[in-house]
Amino acid sequence: MSRAAIVTVGNELVSGDVENTNGSWLARRLAGLGVEVDLIAVLPDVIEQVASFVREQAAAADAVLVTGGLGGTPDDVTREAIAAAFGVPQVEQPEVADRLRARFHRDPEYAARWAQLPEGSRALENPLGGAPGFAIGNVYVLPGLPAEMEAMFETLVAELRAGTPIGCWRRTYRTTESRIVGVLEAMVERHPGVVVGSYPSFDEGGSEVEIVVKSADADLLASAVAWLEPELEGVAG
Repeated sequence: MSRAAIVTVGNELVSGDVENTNGSWLARRLAGLGVEVDLIAVLPDVIEQVASFVREQAAAADAVLVTGGLGGTPDDVTREAIAAAFGVPQVEQPEVADRLRARFHRDPEYAARWAQLPEGSRALENPLGGAPGFAIGNVYVLPGLPAEMEAMFETLVAELRAGTPIGCWRRTYRTTESRIVGVLEAMVERHPGVVVGSYPSFDEGGSEVEIVVKSADADLLASAVAWLEPELEGVAG
């Protein structure tokens, strides 16, 4: 199965000023393409730190998706960081720069900065915004604004698709983890081809636990769920 790492870049994410919705959205979308996400990381706008981390992940994963830091202000350093990760200079892509100058005629040279991409990269059109993304090697760099990121990702679906979507079954029970832990342990032993998780929460009505089962093999998933549901029903109450 194809494996991916997601890297979201921005001081505002590290500080908690902005919620990292991009990481969660990408993980769900990649699962639908048959790509398993091994890691979601949040990094500050520090060139050396981003470069080192992306270089490491590019060697370990089939694909690395990076979001954020593509604007033109001092804290937008992702282009520089990815160039450093691959040990290449940034060069202006003339066709991209010309399109940006034509679109942003009130401040064309500011917009043209966005065309300074790592040498050897392929520009990715931004359907909803200005700054283009780019791909180099197995690294795909997307905007940080969620709407722009999602629109650009959709242009890459055919390229990133890796096979059978990862199927998912989920159900919430009004119970506690201590009541159902034995069933979950038996599930792991009986059905090693699936991944099972339990996520408790608490409200005025008491405790409830959401059970999530995932697998890229539809038959294994169906078999596991067929065993799990009656077992949980028997102990959850």
